[in-house]
Amino acid sequence: MSPASTFRAQLTARETLYGAWCTIPSPLSVRLLATAGVDYVVVDLQHGGATEHDLPGLTTAIRLAGATPIGRVRHAHPADIGRALDLGCEGVIVPNVNSAAHAREAARACRYPPAGYRSGGGAMTGVGEPFCIIMAESAEAVADLEATLAEDGVDGIYVGPRDLSYSLGSPLDPDDPVLKPALERIRAACAAAGKPVGIHATDGATARRYRDEGCSLITVASDALAISRAAVTELAAARA
Repeated sequence: MSPASTFRAQLTARETLYGAWCTIPSPLSVRLLATAGVDYVVVDLQHGGATEHDLPGLTTAIRLAGATPIGRVRHAHPADIGRALDLGCEGVIVPNVNSAAHAREAARACRYPPAGYRSGGGAMTGVGEPFCIIMAESAEAVADLEATLAEDGVDGIYVGPRDLSYSLGSPLDPDDPVLKPALERIRAACAAAGKPVGIHATDGATARRYRDEGCSLITVASDALAISRAAVTELAAARA
């Protein structure tokens, strides 16, 4: 079984998978993230510095270091999804999806006919079927979550806590009385559908909490944040 097939099987089985987030488009930095021992590295095409031009080098470096490359695409658009998959990503995390109908179109963009409408011919297309993770980052997305999870080809949900808190008008605090019930609803819906729920954490302690609460695809580190935190910590120690 190929590494990509193994990761997909683990994802589907809701085994706990830990990952890192790439906003710096450098094969050196993604290699460092991957060799830390994470299961996956997400290349952030929406808010990070990487473009499609960077994907072949980044996805190859991630794969050679033993992790699975995933693309968080810019838009829930077939062109963005198809290009990420064609250029080495084993699956995609799709933002700005607010309805089951929109999720259905994103999932179909990952699959060749007759199941979908993805175009063939990608130079770095992997073996097997890519996975499609839909982001839940708005009140509208949470309201339509059960229908979204029922869509064929939607392999799981990934929570964007910051944007979800913006949408709900609440602080970015997992214990906030508005945000907490929304997170609980997402986890419960995914559990009922037998599909994994992922989430963005900015430190190990928060990641452990999310794991204990039922999340199985957990981002524990970001390259830019790791660099800035380490620099601040060491500079403070030096000046003390």
